[in-house]
Amino acid sequence: MRSQWGDSGPVNLDDTRLEEMTPEPLLTRDYETRPGLVYERLRQRHGPVAPVDLLGVPAWLVLGYRESLQVLQDDAGWPKGLENWRARSEGRVPADWPLGPSLEVNHVLIQGGPGYRPLRVAWDMALKPFQDPGHPQARRLKKAVTDYTDELIGLMGQGGNTGLADLSAQFSRPLPLMVASRLLGFPGSQGDDALMDMWRVLDAGPDAGPALERLLTTLAELAAAKLDRPGDDFPSYLMAAHPGLSVDELARELFMLLGMTSDHVGILISNTVVEVISGEGGVRASLSAGMVRETMNRVVMRKPPLVNFVPRFAAKDMALGRYTIRAGDPVWVSSAAAHADPLFAGSVCPNTTVSTRAHLSWGAGPRQCPARELASTVASVAAGRLFERFSHLELALPVDQLPWRSSPFMRGLRSLPVRYELVPVPGRRLAYDQAIPSAKTDPPDPPDPSARQRSSLWRYLTGLIRTGG
Repeated sequence: MRSQWGDSGPVNLDDTRLEEMTPEPLLTRDYETRPGLVYERLRQRHGPVAPVDLLGVPAWLVLGYRESLQVLQDDAGWPKGLENWRARSEGRVPADWPLGPSLEVNHVLIQGGPGYRPLRVAWDMALKPFQDPGHPQARRLKKAVTDYTDELIGLMGQGGNTGLADLSAQFSRPLPLMVASRLLGFPGSQGDDALMDMWRVLDAGPDAGPALERLLTTLAELAAAKLDRPGDDFPSYLMAAHPGLSVDELARELFMLLGMTSDHVGILISNTVVEVISGEGGVRASLSAGMVRETMNRVVMRKPPLVNFVPRFAAKDMALGRYTIRAGDPVWVSSAAAHADPLFAGSVCPNTTVSTRAHLSWGAGPRQCPARELASTVASVAAGRLFERFSHLELALPVDQLPWRSSPFMRGLRSLPVRYELVPVPGRRLAYDQAIPSAKTDPPDPPDPSARQRSSLWRYLTGLIRTGG
């Protein structure tokens, strides 16, 4: 033990090395069902930073809001990049570590070192047409999200104007993948197999490994096609902004956009729906006033989709919380735990309809999520349109019995069963595989509806249709 002066007086620092500790496992049954209690137990025992075991590998978990900002805002002191991980370079991370595959795909979310900055600048440039409200691409994308919402709701409605549905499987999970497929410029419905493989990877089941291999191969083929014939889509814009990207490097960036954005947006949509239909009158009032974004901000305060950020590493021995973090130690910032930190949560008014913007759901500092505006727009447009299309929507289970799925990174609903009544809306539906017309071209001809019905994704969604009053 040694003492250091902190904000509230002297702090006794524990200098025990991480590899000499016996930390408790984080990813337990308690963590899946009641993560808040796990965070609080760790906070009581260790303070704002705790040693944890991540499936056999020790790491530091940052629980405090102030400490989280300290790490996230100091990219030099707490860099990303697996090359900075001392235990990995010393061969102490098992080759079959379950989290290895997801961290070894070296894209903009993971990457450190001198290559990160030009890559991040390219990401910002490539996403700008889709995130700038005044750009034609952004306006077309919002229209497309509304059309996709109508199409998925129309498919549910084939079982009748009233019925039972799983809004997670039938709406909030497929919709952002459909948007991502459009952003990536998959021709027609050819991206559907990739979307299904993305689900398998995100669910981390026994077929996740083969699915990841197939997905990366598909994305490499798409990257090669865009290199040969650029279009008005994200991969083409990214290559234009970063001409040095190889096909494999571009495929890894497309994997990041497809995976992280899709799962994050899908969970955000589901959580917003639950907040509205199970919340107090003030929640419904704020939504009816058009304040969907405010509802979403309250949601990410209490139930952020991304609960733990990918690891950073101490650049040198540094004090954090009650411990000395050694150079090369992995440090995982938990946004969910930071939001529950009494020093932060106690300053947030729970009843206001205007939410704080101080949440960490998109990160903080120079590496804040580059797609945060895109993801927020997709989720808010989808949720807003959803409540326009249903005249009645209620949970088919008590809110405390909804099943959750947790991973080291994300936390979302396994299913969202609802009873619904639809508001019939006449008019033509736009198939989601219809290309976005660019500003330079005429609108394309309507697609062949039979092609959509033959796709793997649509067959899966059709099989989920249920009827009932």
